[in-house]
Amino acid sequence: MFKQLLFWSIGTFVLLQAIQIEIPDAPKSIDPNSEIKAPQAIMGMLKTSCYDCHSYQTKMPWYGNISPISLEVKSHIKNGREAVNFQEWGNYDEAKKQKIYQGIAKTIHFRMPMPMYLTIHKDARLTQQERNTIKTWAESHIKEEAY
Repeated sequence: MFKQLLFWSIGTFVLLQAIQIEIPDAPKSIDPNSEIKAPQAIMGMLKTSCYDCHSYQTKMPWYGNISPISLEVKSHIKNGREAVNFQEWGNYDEAKKQKIYQGIAKTIHFRMPMPMYLTIHKDARLTQQERNTIKTWAESHIKEEAY
């Protein structure tokens, strides 16, 4: 009985490796002028806490290619880049930028970075003061008519 359970468990794990989510690769050349422009302190926080999912500068962890964990990791990265890619900022129109600034101001206190991400990436944890700084920066870019 134990050997059968072990056999089926290993077989299932091996088969799961065939299921992968593809994350689009970074373009061969990224225009550095397209990257978001922000004060150095804000850029530091964004790069430390946001860029893994919201840029092409993803540092894929060792477990990021092992299913079923990879399915979760890669879907977060794919969805994060679709929501905002800070390296594509210059390619967004003003309406999209306004929507993103509003989203940052609303989510920075309770949703970003994602708690699951923070369990392993402790250096990405933002203090309350850092969250307030990012929120204030984002709000300073929201135009009144955007409300």
